Amino acid sequence: MQEHDARILRGAAIPTAAAGLVAMAAATAAAGVHGLLGALYGALLVLGAFAVSAYVIAWTGERNPQLMLPVAFVVYTTKVGVLAVVLVLFGGSTAFDHTAFAFTALACIVCWLGGQAAASKRVKQPTVVPASEAESEPEPEPGPAEGRR
Repeated sequence: MQEHDARILRGAAIPTAAAGLVAMAAATAAAGVHGLLGALYGALLVLGAFAVSAYVIAWTGERNPQLMLPVAFVVYTTKVGVLAVVLVLFGGSTAFDHTAFAFTALACIVCWLGGQAAASKRVKQPTVVPASEAESEPEPEPGPAEGRR
C-alpha cells in the first residue's frame, strides 16, 4: 500500500473507531450489555468492511490502475451483499440490541466517509507527466483553421 493510501485509510479508520467507542459508551448507558454488544458489532462490521474494501482498491491501484473502477464496483456490491446476509442472519437474534447496532453502524459509516474525504483532501496526490515523456511526444500539426504556411 502506498503512503498516501495508508494516510487516507488512517484518516478514515481513526475517527470511525473513536465514534464506535463513543457509541458503545452511549449504548451501554442506554441498553446495558446488549446495547454494548450491538454497538460493538455495528462498529466492527463497518470498520472491517470499509477497511478491507479500501485495502483491496489500493492494492489493485498499485498493480493495475485500469482495473480500479471495476474492482471498486465489485467491492461495493460485495459489501452490500455481506451486509444483507448479516442483517438476515442476525435479524431475529436477541443477543444484542438492534437499535444500538443500527445507529452505531450509521454513525460509523458517516464518520468513515467524512474522514476519508478529509484525508483525501489533505493528501492531494498530484498527477504529473514527467518531463522525459512530455518531450518525446511529437508536436501536433496545425489544422486547416489555423492555416498552413
